[in-house]
Amino acid sequence: MKNKRKNREAFAEHSFWQSYSDMMAALLLLFILIIAITLSIYKQKTDDLDRTRLELDLARADLEDSQKEIEKSNKELSESLEELQQAYAQAALTQEELNNAYLEIENAREELTTTKKELQDIVGIRTDIIGALQSAFNNSSMKVDAQTGSITFSSDVLFRYNSATLTTDSKETLREIIPMYLDVLLQDQFRGYIAEIIIEGHTDTDGGYQSNMELSYARANAVADFCLDKRNGLSETKIEQLQKLLTVNGKSWSNPVYKTGGSENNVDMAASRRVEIKFRLKEDEMIEKISGILSQ
Repeated sequence: MKNKRKNREAFAEHSFWQSYSDMMAALLLLFILIIAITLSIYKQKTDDLDRTRLELDLARADLEDSQKEIEKSNKELSESLEELQQAYAQAALTQEELNNAYLEIENAREELTTTKKELQDIVGIRTDIIGALQSAFNNSSMKVDAQTGSITFSSDVLFRYNSATLTTDSKETLREIIPMYLDVLLQDQFRGYIAEIIIEGHTDTDGGYQSNMELSYARANAVADFCLDKRNGLSETKIEQLQKLLTVNGKSWSNPVYKTGGSENNVDMAASRRVEIKFRLKEDEMIEKISGILSQ
C-alpha cells in the first residue's frame, strides 16, 4: 500500500515537471515566434519607410522642378503681360496718331478743295486777261498768244541789223501797240493780279552767246525805255504803275524759234530775232505747284 502511494507520488512529481518543461518550451517557442514576427514586421516597415522616403525624395525633386517651371511660367506670364500692356499702350498711341492722320487728311482735303477753287479762279483771271487782250487787238495786225497772252515784235522790224536803236517806223508801230497792250494789263480789274510785265529780247544763233546777250538785252531795254516815255501813249499814272512791275531780260540765243516740222538744228533765224512782251501773274508759281499736286 505504501509502495503504491510512493509510486503515485513519484509519477505525479515527474508528470508536473514534464508539463512545466513543456509549457516553458512552448512559451520559449512562442516568444521566439513573436520575436521573429516582430523582426519581420520591423523589416517590412523599415523597407516600406525607405521606399516611402525614396518616393518622398522623388516627389520633392518633382515638386522643386514643378516650382521652377511655375516660376518660369510666372516670369514668362509677367513678361507677356508687360508686352501686352506695351502693345495696348502702343495701340492706343497708334489709334491717336491714326485719328490725327484722319484729321490732317480731312483738313488737307478741305484745303485742297479751297485751293482748287482758288486755282480755278486764278485760271479764270488769266483767261479773262488773255480774252481782253485779244479783244483789244481784234482789228490789229499784232496777234496775242492764246496760251500766254504775250505779243512778239520782230527785231528786223524794230531795229537795223546788229543795232539796238529803234527805227522811226518801229516807233510808230510801238505807239500803236504798246498802249493797247499795257492799258489792258494795268486796268483796275487786272492790275492786282499782275506780278511782272516782262520785256524780253532774243537773237538768232549767229555769233557768240555773250555778244548776243548784250544785244538782246539792249534791244529789250530800248523797248522798255520807249514804254516809259510819256510821249509814247501811256499816262503818267500808267507809267508809274508800269515802273513797279516792269522787268527787262536779255536771253541771247538760248530760246531760238525752229522752222515748222524742222529739226532742232533747223533754226528760223528771222523769227528768232524778236522782242516779246508778256506778263506773269502773282500766283503763277502756286499754279504750277498746285497743278502738279492735282495731276497726281
